[in-house]
Amino acid sequence: MVADAARSHNPPHAIDLVDVTKMYAGKVHALQGVSMQVRRGEIFGLLGPNGAGKSTLVKIMATIVRPTTASGTILGAPIGHHPTLARVGYLPEHHRFPQYLTGRQCVEFFGAMCLMRRHARRARAAEMLDVVGMGAWGDRRVSTYSKGMQQRTGLAAALVNDPELVILDEPTDGVDPVGRHEIRDVLLAMRDQGRTVFLNSHLLGEVELVCDRVAIMLKGKVERQGSLAELTHESRRWKIVFDGAAPTWISEFGEPSRTTADRSCVEFKSDDIARVQSLIDRLRAEHHAIVGVTETRESLEDLFMRLVRDVDGRSSAVGASNVNSAMRATTGATR
Repeated sequence: MVADAARSHNPPHAIDLVDVTKMYAGKVHALQGVSMQVRRGEIFGLLGPNGAGKSTLVKIMATIVRPTTASGTILGAPIGHHPTLARVGYLPEHHRFPQYLTGRQCVEFFGAMCLMRRHARRARAAEMLDVVGMGAWGDRRVSTYSKGMQQRTGLAAALVNDPELVILDEPTDGVDPVGRHEIRDVLLAMRDQGRTVFLNSHLLGEVELVCDRVAIMLKGKVERQGSLAELTHESRRWKIVFDGAAPTWISEFGEPSRTTADRSCVEFKSDDIARVQSLIDRLRAEHHAIVGVTETRESLEDLFMRLVRDVDGRSSAVGASNVNSAMRATTGATR
């Protein structure tokens, strides 16, 4: 378990990135000034279409890819501080285990790379294989595993060193619905233990179920960041159903309509709960019984699609931008 005392003097952010950039050969901007804060003890989701720069950012945090420029901290230490990696668990996308090893051997090998003592890594490997539902298969060779079983084993390997921060790159890729549900339970349990989970995924439904906050990346930039409530507050709508005919003053809130011969309803957009309550109070004061109050918001999928589509309703380019192409497009537009 992560020691509470060890975290008591740490800064509030497990990840605090400022102006992270990455330019590849050919002047391709994979990341363009990414700033992102992930609080300790939360599940944070990184979303974006293919080519948005998500995996590049994850690899920079894991010191696999060297950034062009970067400042900030991971668990309070500067980005790239290798001793800090002992406190980080990492599951890369498309990870590969040696096919001749057993799942238990793979997890123990990851523990050895984290400099865990033999007895500790054996005990921890057995525990984590049970947690991810692979205990009965731990002594089978990886070559006999399905894709979902390999993902579960990879998650066990990411947790073997009892990390404070767990970085997961597409952890449910290839996992069936039952497996995804079980992995969600594991992620929620990690949060309850005080760990921080950084989740990179394109499965919006999965992210919406477990994440406390999210960031949406497009073309190497963070377009939005916050909780789902914060990101969708402008789309908050209310539907109130009540007995009797609608009073004339209700048009101040929205256009009323009849649901049945003796019931009416009014729908309106508002982020002010006090305004909703005042409407209910006025209806009750005039002896209208409130039958139902329904709140609706934009889903994460709706928000995501709205951000990745341009004003014409067509999908915008989502990959990394090319400096030369951008300059040509700008020059052509000014001619």
